[in-house]
Amino acid sequence: MFPSLQEQMDIIKRGVSEIIPEDDLVKKIERSIKTKKPLRVKLGCDPSRPDLHLGHSVVLRKLRQFQDLGHQAILIIGDFTGMIGDPSGKSKTRPSLSLEETRHNGQSYFEQATKILSTKNVRMQYNSDWLGKMSFTDVVLLASKYTVARMLERDDFTERYKAGEPIGIHEFLYPLAQAMDSVAIEADIELGGTDQKFNLLVGRDIQRENGLEPQVILTMPILIGTDGVDKMSKSLDNYIGISEPPKEIYGKTLRISDNLIYSYFELASDVPNVELLTIKKRLADPNINPRDLKRTLARTLVALYYTEEAARKAEEEFDRIFIDKSVPDEIEEYKLKAHNGDATILGLLTVTQLASSNSEARRLIEQGGVSIDGEKVTDFNSSLPAKKEFILKVGKRKFLKVRR
Repeated sequence: MFPSLQEQMDIIKRGVSEIIPEDDLVKKIERSIKTKKPLRVKLGCDPSRPDLHLGHSVVLRKLRQFQDLGHQAILIIGDFTGMIGDPSGKSKTRPSLSLEETRHNGQSYFEQATKILSTKNVRMQYNSDWLGKMSFTDVVLLASKYTVARMLERDDFTERYKAGEPIGIHEFLYPLAQAMDSVAIEADIELGGTDQKFNLLVGRDIQRENGLEPQVILTMPILIGTDGVDKMSKSLDNYIGISEPPKEIYGKTLRISDNLIYSYFELASDVPNVELLTIKKRLADPNINPRDLKRTLARTLVALYYTEEAARKAEEEFDRIFIDKSVPDEIEEYKLKAHNGDATILGLLTVTQLASSNSEARRLIEQGGVSIDGEKVTDFNSSLPAKKEFILKVGKRKFLKVRR
């Protein structure tokens, strides 16, 4: 039923930052093989951000590997803990959500996550099912199992405390509540990013306090965004969304730094380990242009979430726009209506929302980022072409077919 211990460990250890403790993982897998009972592998899902990107896919792909090895994936939708707000990595208290908001976001999360996970051996559970039933007595007893000193060992709490920034008492309850999720489902393994390490360790302690065998922790690296500097984040606009159109996934992938190519292949794709070694060698070869490997990566990622055909078309369209300097096959159309304020180039840019304001429109023109039918616009006051139809291009990727 299950692959051998060595086969499982080779797959599980790929791209992992830490396994705590690895000896316990070996024991759990050996017992699973012997008893023919799958391990329960937990991933807690943050319902405050329902739009998934490649950064989220890192732990989801690891969870999928456990599924493929025959184990049970359990997605815990934090609808109750979402009302507390996880402060991990935050410099201030994070706003909480209503239960209705967390439920809605949780369903969206699950629908997107199953673009990566198999639907056959995955369970989704809301943690309000058990946390919402705890009495105040239960909460006090839970809080008694951890000290303030231990809580302040967490980096973000320590930094905020030293800086005199407020820390809500409810924030101390978050890791304890997450730990109770592990107790409720009797998790054998819990996955998370390196920024979740403290919370995951609390889970081990609280399971032990409840007479359960502590879970093994697997932490995954944080994927750096397309800017090559910060953690991938929608708020920083350095993300590649897994539900974005193929051409967006392809184009954004080509913008990543060359030094991130290998980690994207390793963490965000299903490329076999043998092929990863080849990629590493090619990246070290000065005769190989990293751009070629980046194009391969872009095709690989599009194919993961769509199809090989979609990947091919996305590449062809990219080449048409950026290499052949031509226009994409399908672009949005806009019909001029002078009374809307679109009689000038500045007005047209703002009315069509290609620029947020006249000042941004001026900046785009100054930087040479605006063209009409392939010719750069250099004069703010230039009139629009008299022709019935023309192509307006803003920046590298925005096109608009304008008609009278």
